[in-house]
Amino acid sequence: MHYIGKIPDGVMYTKEHEWVKIENAQGIIGITDYAQHALTDVVFVELPQVGKKAEQFKPLCVIESVKSVSDIFAPMSGSVVEVNNNLSDNPEHVNQNPYGNGWIVKIKISNESEVKNLMKAEEYKNYLEGLKH
Repeated sequence: MHYIGKIPDGVMYTKEHEWVKIENAQGIIGITDYAQHALTDVVFVELPQVGKKAEQFKPLCVIESVKSVSDIFAPMSGSVVEVNNNLSDNPEHVNQNPYGNGWIVKIKISNESEVKNLMKAEEYKNYLEGLKH
């Protein structure tokens, strides 16, 4: 059995292993526990500019680990309203607490109906279980 990690409820997931927590037409975005585990030690997060337009499933920013450089894709469309500047000095927060202080950006969601393209926790767990390594 391969590593699946924590998959909290109340959060929506993408097949590219991002998560979004939606509150009051805003989305808090990060990478999943599975993704941080696969990346190994995160060494740098290239945060987008506030105001950047996010398009669902298009690259939003870049994350670097000791192993690779990966795009982070926007789980929903909108515009960036806040970035987690703590990651500039502490990128390891993404590894230590991907659903907490390891969040990456907050966006103002422009199309809430896009949530139908995302997976709930149970669906994401089933998706991960179906992945072959």
